[in-house]
Amino acid sequence: MREEEKQRTSQNTKLQQFFRKRWVFPAIYLMSAAVILTAVLWYQGISNDVAEDLENNDQGENISLTNEPEAVEVNALKENFAMPAIDPDAVQVVKKFYEADASAEDQEAALVFYNNTYRMNKGIDIAREDQKEFDVVASLSGTVTKAEKDPILGFVVEIEHENEVVTVYQSLADANVQAGDKVQQNELIGKAGKNLYNEEDGIHVHFEVRQAGKAVNPLTYMDKPVTSIETAKEEAEVEEEAPAEDTEAPKEDAEQSPETDKDAEKGETEGSEQSNEPEASNHTLQS
Repeated sequence: MREEEKQRTSQNTKLQQFFRKRWVFPAIYLMSAAVILTAVLWYQGISNDVAEDLENNDQGENISLTNEPEAVEVNALKENFAMPAIDPDAVQVVKKFYEADASAEDQEAALVFYNNTYRMNKGIDIAREDQKEFDVVASLSGTVTKAEKDPILGFVVEIEHENEVVTVYQSLADANVQAGDKVQQNELIGKAGKNLYNEEDGIHVHFEVRQAGKAVNPLTYMDKPVTSIETAKEEAEVEEEAPAEDTEAPKEDAEQSPETDKDAEKGETEGSEQSNEPEASNHTLQS
């Protein structure tokens, strides 16, 4: 027992002597400081990595947000023609577009009588059955190129779209837009009203669709994209060219009757000029 006590006493004495040395506590402090500094640097390193990850995520979100306008542009191209009334179910087409290949009855119904002359309707006339005013909206998103009052047609608004397509709104009682305005589909542009050009239809809006300056039947492209007009135009051109390539006039007939060919060419030229005239004097009502 005594030997164990002596050993413990000697160990305590050595430990006390060790701590009494001047360099022991500074060394302990330095080691503690080194451990603490290492822990702080390690924590800062982790924090920096997390911050970089968050910054990269923010940049990725910013890039996706930057690309959003282009996505809107693509969606805009996919818009379909819509009826230019805020409530399409409350209106009806009271006068249709004049089609050259329509029946005589339909052609007669598509004539507008103004200034003692029958004229072909270059659009469709839309009205309510009870002849009340209604809000007129943009059929497609686009840029307003014209918004002014015409003494005969009433307020006229023209909106430009993709592929050289222009929508025209006539016989408006007022206009809520100005030239240069950007409008969205179904945005209010005015109210239906009356005009002197087509008094027969009363309160209505005259709606036209033009592609490269040429009027087309709006009902043909209703609920279809703008690109459908260009597609239909290309198909029509192909159909017109196909018969011309397949059909060849006999050479003998051409040599025997040159004067007949000249008369035929002259008749075709005059017919094409008459078809471009806005008036339909040759399509007066049959009694």
